[in-house]
This record gives sequence, structure tokens and C-alpha cells, in this order.
Amino acid sequence: MRAAVVTAFGGPEAVEIVDVERPEPGAGQIRIKVAAAALNPVDAGVRSGAFGGAGQRLGLGWDVAGTVDAVGEATGWRVGDEVIAVHHGPVKQLGTHAEYVVVDAGAAAAAPASVDPAHAASIPVNALMAAQTLDRLALEPGQSLLITGAAGAVGGYAIQLAAHRGIEVTAYASGADEELTRSFGATAFVARGTTPDPVDGVLDAAFIGAEALGWVRDGGAYVGVIPGAEPAPERGVRTSSVEVTADGTQLAALARLTDEGVLTARVAETFPLTDAAKAHARLAEGGVRGRLVLVP
Repeated sequence: MRAAVVTAFGGPEAVEIVDVERPEPGAGQIRIKVAAAALNPVDAGVRSGAFGGAGQRLGLGWDVAGTVDAVGEATGWRVGDEVIAVHHGPVKQLGTHAEYVVVDAGAAAAAPASVDPAHAASIPVNALMAAQTLDRLALEPGQSLLITGAAGAVGGYAIQLAAHRGIEVTAYASGADEELTRSFGATAFVARGTTPDPVDGVLDAAFIGAEALGWVRDGGAYVGVIPGAEPAPERGVRTSSVEVTADGTQLAALARLTDEGVLTARVAETFPLTDAAKAHARLAEGGVRGRLVLVP
């Protein structure tokens, strides 16, 4: 099969398409014939060496949508099942940017029926991150939440999930994104560079850090999306960060919310797997609204 990998760190040109053996699932694993796989900033981090692994062949890609084509023992899945899944971990020999991928059975969920594979592939990592950061914040209905990077993939899902939970959401983003973020369910908007009113919690998807912590009321909560990079707590404000966890049960709930119209999967552009380097170059340009998706 073909797969996108890096063997030396660098820019988008470091991404190679190579021929490798098709992986076989072990006990508790399934193999997915990839229909679509999203590209995320973490993939650019792997490509540039942010997570280590020098001297190794590193596979790229965490999100996948496709069809189960082989199963190990005790998986609960059948050949032919349409699934979405997370292949967790930045340092791995093969990722989802390939024609086939093996994942843990517990990291997969039935694919939403209401969207095509490209849109389905945009859900796993970003929607799980949004849900898991909201769980960590532990806000109650009626409390206030400010989401930085609100127009991005994590931010958009977080607005919709928070609004669905009855939380009052303020979106913090570029002024050009006000209409978009309000369409997701934000009840207030603050243009980037403007100081917001105090809120009960901040979900910091734009990596603002200490400044965003200052927008939280005493005794509130701050959660960031870069593991270990949260600011120190102050004024009784809880601070933490989340590293996304592959959770098939939670992913299944997010797929159902997509089918119910609560979540909007967004695809900015699709690329053939063979153009993975071009997709990395587009990601590096910034300003992407929705995910870039590779299609074998």
C-alpha cells in the first residue's frame, strides 16, 4: 500500500509517499480501508520534529473514515462496517495518511450516516478535543464560557457542544468570523485584540495562555489544548490542559450528534494522498476554515 511518511524533518517538502506492507490487525484491533483522513496541525509538528523520532520513519495522520476490511480477535466489529476512528500518537511508523490503517477497536465508532467520508474524517480528533476540554471545564448550564480560536476546527465544535449543553458561549476570533461563530451558537462575540468581559471559564484553542487566564473570574476554570502548556493557577482559577484521548464510546456520541444536526463537520479542501505535501503547504499558509482532507 501507499502511505505518507517523513524520514527527515523539514517543511512540507519533507513529506514522502512510500510503498509499504499492508499492516495486519492483532487481537483487539481492526484494519480500515481508508476513504478519507484529515490533516491536523499535529501532523505538521510531527513533520517538523516537534515530537522527536529523529532517524525513524514516522507515519502521519490521526483521523480516519473508512471501511473495516480485516479484524483481529475480540473486536466487536465486522468486515464491511463503516467507521471513523483516531489513530493516537505522534511517533508511529504508519498513520492514517495511507491506504489502510490498523487501529485499536476501542478507538473506532460507527461513521455518521449524514455526511460523506471526507466530512466524517474531520470529526474524530477535533470533536473529541472539544468534548474533552468541555468535560474538564465542568461548567453548568447557564454559566459563561469564552472560546479562543472560535472559528477553528476545535473552536467550532466546542461552540456547538457548549451551546448544546446550555452554556452561554462568547466566541473570540477575527472580526471577519463573527457571523460564522454566531451560526454555531455563540451568543456573544469579541474580536481578537479586544479585552472580553469576565467569564466563568475559558477554552483556549488559540494558545493565548496567561492573557486568556486573566479573563476568567476568580474561582473559574481555564483549559488549554496544548498538553502541559497551561499557565499557573491564580485567584482560585483551575488551570489544566487536555491531550486528546481516543475514546470510541465518546466518538460514537459525537457521530450521533452530527447526524442530529448538532455538530457541523467542515471540509475546506480535499487532496489526493499523493498530494500530501501540497496539503501540508496549504496548512502552513494558515487561514483554513475547516479541515484539509486526504483521499487515497
